[in-house]
Amino acid sequence: MNGVFISFEGSEGCGKTTQIERLEQRLIRMGRHVVVVREPGGTAVGEEIRNLLKFSKANRLLTPESELLLFAASRAQLVREVIRPELDRGTVILCDRFLDSTTAYQGVARRIPAEDVYDINTFAVDGCLPQLTLYLDLDPAIGFQRARRRPAPVGVVDRMEQEPLEFYEKVRAGYLELVRAHPRRIKLVDASPSLETVEAALWEIVKPVL
Repeated sequence: MNGVFISFEGSEGCGKTTQIERLEQRLIRMGRHVVVVREPGGTAVGEEIRNLLKFSKANRLLTPESELLLFAASRAQLVREVIRPELDRGTVILCDRFLDSTTAYQGVARRIPAEDVYDINTFAVDGCLPQLTLYLDLDPAIGFQRARRRPAPVGVVDRMEQEPLEFYEKVRAGYLELVRAHPRRIKLVDASPSLETVEAALWEIVKPVL
């Protein structure tokens, strides 16, 4: 593996997408080849799964177990179609969510047994793990408000963003446990200051990995 694989994690409204865009532009200015991907999504198959999970009217009765497997299917496709080949080319991969999201959202918040989530994640990624995971930590109440204020196309409802505040509190608890369990890979960054302050903090963590 010649490239660098960095994932970004955090609950809704934490500013992941903005910080990924800023890091991407910084790396491009440095002359690095960068590919940005997202989960679920990042491939034609993954984007279809994303629509089913988040926006389709067919997801109204989606069970936690089916949700878990759909996320894993999108991830398995992304690893094999995009991430692993790009890493072999020396690319810097910036991934908006990866397997830790499944542990926090489906494992902790949806209460699916941890061993089942671990086994499915392990199968999906086939040993392809980020060298660095940046967790943007934010009070769920603040993130909840930010997410609800984001403009969306008329008539489009994001199923995941309709969860109650209590759900996001469980998600945060799941992420904090992951930070404690994997301190070498997962680094916590306070997402409450200004965009510029958060960007600077992230860069100090990313530089040694590059």
